[in-house]
Parts: sequence; structure tokens; C-alpha cells
Amino acid sequence: MADVSVVIPTHNRRRLLGQTLWSALAQRGVDFEVLVVDDGSTDGTAAGVAALGDHRVRLLRHEHSRGVATARNTGVAAARGAWVAFLDDDDLWAPDKLARQLDAARAAGRDWVYAGAVEVDEWHRVLHAEPPIAPAEAVRQLSRRNVVPAGASNVMVHAAALSATGPFDPDLRNTEDWDLFIRLAQRGPPAAVEAPLVAVRLHTGQASLTTARLVEELDLLERRHGVLVDRPSIHRGAAWACLRAGRRREALAGYVHAVRAGDLGSVARAAVALLPGPAQERLLRTRTAHGDEPAADLLVAQAWVDEVVRG
Repeated sequence: MADVSVVIPTHNRRRLLGQTLWSALAQRGVDFEVLVVDDGSTDGTAAGVAALGDHRVRLLRHEHSRGVATARNTGVAAARGAWVAFLDDDDLWAPDKLARQLDAARAAGRDWVYAGAVEVDEWHRVLHAEPPIAPAEAVRQLSRRNVVPAGASNVMVHAAALSATGPFDPDLRNTEDWDLFIRLAQRGPPAAVEAPLVAVRLHTGQASLTTARLVEELDLLERRHGVLVDRPSIHRGAAWACLRAGRRREALAGYVHAVRAGDLGSVARAAVALLPGPAQERLLRTRTAHGDEPAADLLVAQAWVDEVVRG
């Protein structure tokens, strides 16, 4: 039996999937399998994966798209590993990601684990680093917002704990990973690796945010878990992600919802979404400057991102 089953859901991202899949197959120091779940792609994704001919890769396919939560659940159902790790089809892993997370989880006696993350642009330049929050603090804050850097692509969970916690909720499209993390935290705290081991690639094809749907899902999470979520922070973060991905209209809608939730500072942020292209790009470059972020994290991440991209 493999140590880790890596579940990669994908839909019509054959070009991006190539490097993502390579970063999974390049993992060192751990026995693993990779399950690519083709969620109804029409761009030749299945043929591209099959052409790899790598015995570590298993291809599962939905004839029609059923959403990322269902795709992940399909992968989990077929997984043979003692642990399950999730990787979105547009993210990248450091070559030692799985090994370091396994070591951390076992050392701490924990059933789930995450690490730090970075964001990279279309030229794979590291723009921003987000260190992992302390596990005890993560448990406290998860009832308010998703504090796991890079979301599902960062988390590895013991298969038995995942089975006990339950699957991803297919009715959720924007918060399905956060919902799972809340349930995992209710069982016990995670372990954390103090290093940036995941890279989120910013690109215009990132999953679209429907602000109205996000509001509905926040309402659902509050009812389901008896929590009070930090709506200004969540809408502000979603809007900023849309802005960096070039989706100005969605960013503006997110900032409007943040203002309505009481974040008056987002009035100015909404103005950024209305700026002409060149002026907005200059401001975005200024706001994503490294500033006070850990210089070592940025350098370490750039080194392994370059290694993954070179293949």
C-alpha cells in the first residue's frame, strides 16, 4: 500500500495540468500514487494523462462535469494510500512536500497537516509568501475564515480520519475545502510545516467566483457549524484574488459585498478595480511587493519552483 494517495481533480486544463502533475510525480522520499480525476474535460486531458504511461498514475473520469468536490470524492473513494493529499490542477508542490508533511504529522501524532504557501505569476515568479498559522490558532480561527494557505492543495489527511470526517460537500463550490477543514479541526488540531511547500499559480482561467453563491455558502456554513464567519475579510480576500487574476468585475462585486458587511476600507479597494488597465497593474505590482515577508521563504520557494518548471 502506498504511503500517500495524491488526488488531482481537473477540468479542461490540459496545459496547466502538465506541470502540476509533474510536481506530484517529482515527490521524493515517499511511496505514493497519483489519481487524476478528469471531471468531464473536452480538451484531450484524458488522452494526455494516459499517454504518460506512468504506473504511478491512475486516470478516473466523469463523462460530464460534476464539480471539484465530487471529483475529489471520486479520487478518495479509489485511493489506496494510508494518507490522502489533494492538489488542484493549477498548483505546484515542492519536491519534498509530501515527505516533510508526513514527518511532521507523525512526529506530532496528528491526523492532518499543512504547510506554508506562495503565489507565482504566469512567468513563475514568486510574488507573495504566506507562512502557516500555528495549529492551535488555526483551530480557533477556522470558525471565522479559511486560514489554510492555498486551501486543499496544501492539506494531507490520514485516510481513516477523512473517512470518519466525511467527504467534500458537492453542494459547495467556493468553500468546500474550508467546510472540510472545520470538520477536521473539530476532531483535533493539525500539524504544520514551517516552510513554503505549495505554489498557487495566478492566471485568468482560475475558477470563477460568483459573489451571490459565496454569500449563500457562508450562510450555510454558519448554520451547519454554528459559527459566525468573518464576512468582510472573506469578501475582501476573494475580491483581491479576482483582481490579481484579471477579473475586474468579480473583484468589484466582492469589494461591494465587503463594504456592505462593514468594511468601509474596501471603498478605496473597489476604486482600484475600476482603474484603467496600466494604472491598475502598477498598483497591483506595488501591493504584491515583498515588503516585510520572510525573505528566506521567498528565496526557498523560488528555487524549488524553478526546479519544478525546468522539469
